[in-house]
Amino acid sequence: MRFVLDVHCHTVGSGHAYSTVSENAAHAAEIGLTHIGIADHGPGIPDGAHIHSFMNLKILPNYIHGVRVLKGVECNIMDTDGRLDLPDDLLKQLEFVIASMHRGVIKPSDKATNTRTLISAMEKNPEMHILGHPGDANYEIDVEAVVDAAARTRTIIEINNQSLNPNSYRYQGDGIFIKMLTLCKQYNVPVLASSDAHFHTLVGELGRAKAVIEAVSMDEKQVLNTSADRFLAAIANKKAK
Repeated sequence: MRFVLDVHCHTVGSGHAYSTVSENAAHAAEIGLTHIGIADHGPGIPDGAHIHSFMNLKILPNYIHGVRVLKGVECNIMDTDGRLDLPDDLLKQLEFVIASMHRGVIKPSDKATNTRTLISAMEKNPEMHILGHPGDANYEIDVEAVVDAAARTRTIIEINNQSLNPNSYRYQGDGIFIKMLTLCKQYNVPVLASSDAHFHTLVGELGRAKAVIEAVSMDEKQVLNTSADRFLAAIANKKAK
């Protein structure tokens, strides 16, 4: 299974990341990726990018170092009602939208509340395309309820490589990802491996995510990293809902 894209990549705009858009694209070109994404944190997190950063993404060229650079965001889920930290009219201008829970924004709660928060975000935000790192150990969830909601709302489930890193604060082993991927197969929910890179040499580092995806023998067509066209079609499918 060959991966050609990695869209969950941060730049210096996120405040706690350390590389530029150009550095990310140059590394992507070196390792053979055709597409990357800019997914800086929204302004709801203390060191997130300012709203003007997302308004101004349109000035960037579509291709940098020969790599297609998709302009997006990793929004913060702000509360248990699923509210995001950028307005819909701005989200509509972006090429993809990831939404995630972060400890610096919304405190972990009980399983039912965490689950309801993710489901509310998917149900109430039609401009949200990708559910970011739902395997976060800090937020216990009802995995089947979340995957079911993703199927109903045409939301892509992210398999976050960094969440599978034993040194990550989000790590809880691969068991939850095996369960999540098995359910995604059952519910026909597309999945997306992401590096969550905060430094350019980590762009395209998807090995852990790829391993758990292959462990459940998921059909390549359901794994959006294998085709930029399929990824963009899945985004368009959500927008058409």
